Amino acid sequence: MNNTAVVVGGGIGGLATALGLHRIGWNVTVIERSPTLEDAGAGISLAANGLHALDELGIGHAVRAASRNQYTGGTRTPNGTWLTHMNGTALEEAVGTPIVGIPRATLHRLLREHLPTDTLRIGTEAGPITQTTPTAARVTYGTTTLDADLVIAADGINSRTRHHLFPTHPHPTYSGSTVLRAITDHPVDLHTDFELTWGHGTEFGHIAFLDGRAEWHAVLDLPARTRFTDPLTELRRRFRTWHDPIPALLDATHPDAVLHHDINELPTPLPTYVAGRIALLGDAAHAMTPHLGQGACQALEDAVTLAAALATEPTVPAALTRYDAERRPRAQAVARAARQAGRMGQQLSHPLAVALRNTAMRLAPSRAATRMILRHHTWVPHGSPSTSARCGRP
Repeated sequence: MNNTAVVVGGGIGGLATALGLHRIGWNVTVIERSPTLEDAGAGISLAANGLHALDELGIGHAVRAASRNQYTGGTRTPNGTWLTHMNGTALEEAVGTPIVGIPRATLHRLLREHLPTDTLRIGTEAGPITQTTPTAARVTYGTTTLDADLVIAADGINSRTRHHLFPTHPHPTYSGSTVLRAITDHPVDLHTDFELTWGHGTEFGHIAFLDGRAEWHAVLDLPARTRFTDPLTELRRRFRTWHDPIPALLDATHPDAVLHHDINELPTPLPTYVAGRIALLGDAAHAMTPHLGQGACQALEDAVTLAAALATEPTVPAALTRYDAERRPRAQAVARAARQAGRMGQQLSHPLAVALRNTAMRLAPSRAATRMILRHHTWVPHGSPSTSARCGRP
């Protein structure tokens, strides 16, 4: 008899986990409270580690076909001066694949399409997860109760499961920055695949997509819960003197398309990602700031690592111990690095500090920037299951 798992949360990490477990022969149910399965957010860059995880899940080719490779771009100042140039070819040669840009909704759709249609339960919220026996956990949703060999909480930064398991652990905190983002209504004439522009406590960036449209984001250092009556007009005011194509990107955007979220993080690391037959995954385990573009990639690593452990370890507890041992040090290290990158990048606001940083970036050899990026991109799955692997764990 196949093992059973329940995944709470139908975002990228939750769906990737369901796909990984399905591929090793587990019966999986995904519970998602949203009535529609379109992942919140505009666009995403996927680095080599995320793409290698997607390869392991069997959809890397499909994701690449729907993505635009990022070969050109870099970091600039508001007047357009280049601080660094992106060498996408060097990155590809080093890790075997370029960074790619893709709408989050497209990635979400591709993950869903590779799951059995009866996997998903949408528009319903999971109740508390309980450990009923040493070998089973229970989840309720609506009037339905599910007993499973394993429950994976991929329920996001405000995870109810994490709070239930670690009631005294510090809650997520505001990072000091808020982000507005959108996808343009139509193609925009862009000369680069990816750019970041750093002002004082401000960042504007874009990701070009395969169809010519682009995702843009504006990160601002503001008090938590700051909101604008007309966000797009406010951004046009703030960025009206910044270099092209920033004004063009804003002009190509419908006002209703703009999303606005505060950037929260889990700065105090969890002591473990597992408790009995319950595992935390993605933002529920290690919510981080977006300054390295690694949030989704780390969730994909989680999914593949968990499936590999369950496919090869003799018992579920042994697999969960391995998952925690492999994922917690790396994910928490990436989270620390992302926080530091934000402090030295977008969040830096003192004029002298900004000037010193910009000078150092301009003078640094391009190889140094490539090495910094590769620190987090070079992960590859190991001990991973084949597509035909099957397991039945006690």
